[in-house]
Amino acid sequence: MKDAPVRRLGILTGTLVCAVVAVLAQLPLIGNRIFYYWDDSAAQFLPMWYHLGQLVAGGHWPTLLDLHTWMGGNVAGEALFGVYNPLNVANFLLVFGIGDLAVAAAVVKTEFLIMLALGTYLVCREYEAKRHVSAAVAIALPFSGFTLYFDTAAWASGLISFAYLPFVWWSVRKAARGALNPFWAFLIGAGAITSGNPYGVLGVCVVLLGLLVEFGVRKRWRGFRTTLLLGVCVGLVVPLVFLPLALTGPVTWRAGWGILNDGFLVPSGTDLMAMSVPGYLPRITAFDGAESLRVPAAYFAWFALPLAPWLNYRAARRATLGAVVVAAVFLALTLGPSSFWMFRWPLRLIEYFYLGLGVLLAVVLSAGLRTDHRRIRIVLTAGILLGGAYLAWATEPKTLSWNLLGLVVVAAFTAAAIWVSRRGTAFGAVLITGTAAVLGLQLANFPGNFNIKPYYYPHSVQALKDTFADRYQGETLQIASIKTASDTIGLGPDKAWRYFLFGYSYQVAGVDAVNSYAGMGFSAFSETLCFDGFGSSCAEAYPNLWRPTSFGGAPLADLIRLRTVVVENALVPELTVPDGWQVVEHDEVVTVLRRTGPLPWPQGTLAWAGPGLSVSDDASEDSQAETVRFTANGPDSRQLVFARLAWPGYEARVNGQEVPVSLGPSGLLTVELPPGTTSGELTLSWAPPAFWPGIWLAVAGLLGGLALGVGHYLTRRKHGTENVVSRGSGTVPRPRGDLLPEFDGDSPTTRIHPL
Repeated sequence: MKDAPVRRLGILTGTLVCAVVAVLAQLPLIGNRIFYYWDDSAAQFLPMWYHLGQLVAGGHWPTLLDLHTWMGGNVAGEALFGVYNPLNVANFLLVFGIGDLAVAAAVVKTEFLIMLALGTYLVCREYEAKRHVSAAVAIALPFSGFTLYFDTAAWASGLISFAYLPFVWWSVRKAARGALNPFWAFLIGAGAITSGNPYGVLGVCVVLLGLLVEFGVRKRWRGFRTTLLLGVCVGLVVPLVFLPLALTGPVTWRAGWGILNDGFLVPSGTDLMAMSVPGYLPRITAFDGAESLRVPAAYFAWFALPLAPWLNYRAARRATLGAVVVAAVFLALTLGPSSFWMFRWPLRLIEYFYLGLGVLLAVVLSAGLRTDHRRIRIVLTAGILLGGAYLAWATEPKTLSWNLLGLVVVAAFTAAAIWVSRRGTAFGAVLITGTAAVLGLQLANFPGNFNIKPYYYPHSVQALKDTFADRYQGETLQIASIKTASDTIGLGPDKAWRYFLFGYSYQVAGVDAVNSYAGMGFSAFSETLCFDGFGSSCAEAYPNLWRPTSFGGAPLADLIRLRTVVVENALVPELTVPDGWQVVEHDEVVTVLRRTGPLPWPQGTLAWAGPGLSVSDDASEDSQAETVRFTANGPDSRQLVFARLAWPGYEARVNGQEVPVSLGPSGLLTVELPPGTTSGELTLSWAPPAFWPGIWLAVAGLLGGLALGVGHYLTRRKHGTENVVSRGSGTVPRPRGDLLPEFDGDSPTTRIHPL
């Protein structure tokens, strides 16, 4: 019972961390209501989350292929949406239920910022950093520059996968000590993998490596073994999520992975030297040819460098070796080439480096600030502050007044932190208050990340449906360019978005649009219609749409079963209306064409059958299965063309016999019936490449995790807590009265506090 007050204090501190982060996460919305509905979040994540939530609510899970989003519809191949992850699925339903995408973005991203902070707090505590310091580091990390302005504002999948990592680190280390059932660590690790971002997998691998090194050097072989086995079990989940991505690559834009360095989003050592400068803008090649960033993407925490001369570095000894390895590996990757295999843009890894650095910082801060050689330390701190301000000014001289203000604020909080460093919670309060103050200053000067696009998409679901759902009917192709729209009428709800949408937004509006966001694309299809990743097209797409193909002269418009074509007049100023189509809307911005007659086989996706075939029925059960009943009439062509992209993973059977599928015009799926077939049934099915091997490997991983969990349970029943090893690093000197046990070498302890 003596531990109860300590446990309650830990829970209270963890709750306080969550509450503070929840409040601070709303600050960006004061000056920018769409801060979290920005760039890819507006074009890709929020609309697709809504669409996936709609499908889940209708009983369709997991959604692996969505025909109506064409290039962006291979959900399993994209991997990024994490459709196997139960927390993601719950958030899909949440976004679908909210009805406003900007509000939904703020809610979901606040959730993951809280998750990131709590996980960071726990992993710092796992290394025996003190509560108030762990809380300060945990609150600072979610509002570091890259995490806030890139991952949180725009690249939501990066935030989600990063938020899992500290929990993976904490749970695996705790399980390796015997203080947590390994099955829970497996579930958390599997959650990190199934979140769908390969950077999350990289993070898990590096954390496991760090722990293996830590336990190996300390000769904690039981912990080493548990970590290794957990790594194997979690690793068995990887093929299910990422093998489809790798095996789909040959038909996409991302067919080749290599190593190169073009300098794009590659930070330098100088940028890291300014990690505590609120206004430093890194000189990094960015989007649209920009030679520097417009947000403080290299910022970590205002107190990290100014307090460096005062730290007791003896506190970071062998037991923090895992954190040293994590920080060192990610530092090397952050400063590495711009492309390394499937990993691009090393600036994305700076937050992972800051996580490892943050754990080390929490440990050494917990030892208290040193007070000897005070004058030398003051001079060094002053040099760090002035040097950082100079770097910020030299990089962008126009920001002098802002950087002077930032210097004054950071200097004041640094002085306050040194002054109260012996007062425990007051020290933590200064660190946290300084984080909030600096965040406010940054948001006042950098209200949004204009290195990437805000787009200003409508975010009311009902407004989108009111504008487009009945207006663009059936399968719709839009021939328009987001750049042309921006240059002519501008982007905004009362401008271009009255006529066009890009990315996945049409899926929210209730339109079955061929245009969609596509992270990997489909090369043959995009070459014909010159689609980019956001669904923008070009003028050449219009004649290509009507050009006869080798399939009975049928144009591509018929082969993809279009009913509506939306044309941007500024992109295609003169157009010819083909036979069978009529203009239903025309103004100074847009021309809308609609098919006048019905399409054959309305219940399926069959678009063309050779003259030697008579099709009596075509029924598509869902996006992954279709059945065609046919009769052969003669020796003429027996080919069938479907309004489906020929993604790897399709299988066709005629009367039970497997027949090959092939890539037809513009990447459409074609099947040729075998000679001698007079009638019968063609069944078409699709599953992600290596789907069933991935399922069985994931099941094997789950069974392995269960076995580890059962083994732990039986051991605890037999031996109680005598095999639990202290989390203690033995590195943090503890003043008299500290209730946490001090670690004494390799001796076990039964006093384990989770928070």
